[in-house]
Amino acid sequence: MEFVCRLGTPDGSIVEEVHESAVESVLRVELEGRGYHVFTIRPRGMALGLRLPRFGRSRVPMQDFLIFNRELVALLKAGLPLLQSLDILLERGREGRFHNILREVRDRVKKGEDLSDAFAHFGSVFPPLYSSSLKAGERSGEIEQVIRRFIHYLELVTKARRRVVSAVVYPIVLFGVSLVMLAVMTLYVIPQFEVFFFSLNVELPAVTRLILAVSLFLRGNWHFLLIGALALAYSLAYWSRTRGGRMFLDRQMLRIPFIGTILHRFALSQFTRSLGTLLAGGISLVPSIDVAVRAVGNTWVHSKMSDLGTLVAEGRPFYEAIEESRVFTDIAIDMVKVGESTGALDEMLEEVSEFFEQETETLLERVLVLAEPLMLVVMGIVIAFLLIAMYMPMFSAWGQIQ
Repeated sequence: MEFVCRLGTPDGSIVEEVHESAVESVLRVELEGRGYHVFTIRPRGMALGLRLPRFGRSRVPMQDFLIFNRELVALLKAGLPLLQSLDILLERGREGRFHNILREVRDRVKKGEDLSDAFAHFGSVFPPLYSSSLKAGERSGEIEQVIRRFIHYLELVTKARRRVVSAVVYPIVLFGVSLVMLAVMTLYVIPQFEVFFFSLNVELPAVTRLILAVSLFLRGNWHFLLIGALALAYSLAYWSRTRGGRMFLDRQMLRIPFIGTILHRFALSQFTRSLGTLLAGGISLVPSIDVAVRAVGNTWVHSKMSDLGTLVAEGRPFYEAIEESRVFTDIAIDMVKVGESTGALDEMLEEVSEFFEQETETLLERVLVLAEPLMLVVMGIVIAFLLIAMYMPMFSAWGQIQ
């Protein structure tokens, strides 16, 4: 597949070139390895300029990756060479995408390539923190300790995500059930009242006529509405894959009351946790910042942090750089300033990340405590409104009979 790449060359000029690669992330790693600064990479124009959005996950399953690293550490601790350890893991592993990638990693290591470079070859398939940590371990000769530290980082991140997912499952299920109930009432229950209402020979209230008209319209045109909804969902999914679309959506998500604060704190914890792990592994500050920024999932927050490495490389203190980004909280800036002045920045970053994670969990619990009864009340009001609108004509007919 051909990609149009806008690149910054080592001599400072900006060029636009066409390169071939099977995967965009792999091409990005290769270009950066040649000394280019990658501004944008986009697929070369196809028929009608359309490209199907990718709905699947590009990374390997986190649980499989975690198990692989635990087993690799155990084999290395037992004194087995790296290549033999990879062979054993391949023999025991089950066939799949990760197994195929691991086989290519083994082949690259067998040809003399460093383990870190072999994993970096696959770009965003693996966390950028992983290959950087491996590189530091290879330089210091403590690759086992580096992998142990990465496993600890991965467990903390996985645990945080699991808490968030488990916390939002019930509200999502409740919302889904409520939508199903509304759909059943609107498409099946309410239309059954039409003949009955006309048999009463009474003038229907305006609200009843409105609900009947909406219900009959939805029942008669549901297939067109479904096609339109799917087309809209596809368009939004395609737009969200673009840089501008994702940037806009991430920015708007941060503006949602309560939810935006949770997403903001989670993005900051991603950065501080990654940076602290890299610094503890012996990697210098500037390259650690660049890798940690890439670990931030929110595109808007990522863009605000993009100049941190440059500012620090120019001689600015790290706490001043994050203060200038205007996305860090005051307490985080103060804690980083203390850690930088005492020479314990990695430890202080771990404290900052734990603080953000605890704050995220507290905010999430508060949102859920408010959201669950609020959803029940809103859905109760909607259903009660529909029932009252349906029974009002019967009350009018009963009044006329009296």
